[in-house]
Amino acid sequence: MLSIVLAIISSVLILGADQYTKYFISSNFELYEKADFINGIIDIQYIHNDGGAWGILSGNTWVLLSVTTIVILILITLLLKIGMKSKLLFWAASLIISGGIGNLIDRIFRGGSVVDFLHFEFFPTFPIFNIADISVVIGSGLLSAYFVIDMINDYRKNKRNGQN
Repeated sequence: MLSIVLAIISSVLILGADQYTKYFISSNFELYEKADFINGIIDIQYIHNDGGAWGILSGNTWVLLSVTTIVILILITLLLKIGMKSKLLFWAASLIISGGIGNLIDRIFRGGSVVDFLHFEFFPTFPIFNIADISVVIGSGLLSAYFVIDMINDYRKNKRNGQN
């Protein structure tokens, strides 16, 4: 139970940090302004992204809003059905949901765009991203791990029961 409470608290804190940093950047930087953050590693570059990851579906706000909402609803359903049985699934879904909500808030209240500002200096072609994106990526990695572990456990269980 403690893990679930920590996942919920973490998700709320991540959503708060995401919204605060986006507000801070948009209030203190000019669009496309760039500044060093961790020299040689990460810089701040304020942009508006009206697409998804790597700018895909750029300009298709309704599609992105719809897909994000559907994914959040599916994950909430998944949590209600089996999430409490698996700490890994609960953490994964919580992180994806909080990141999805963070970017959803932007799309709704910022004219269809998301505020992005973190950029890897050492990987110049990597897209500029935000805290919500980090949460979604980590949550997606955990969700993938959950499904792989679940698949391995099912295989082992079937093998023990003489099924292949």
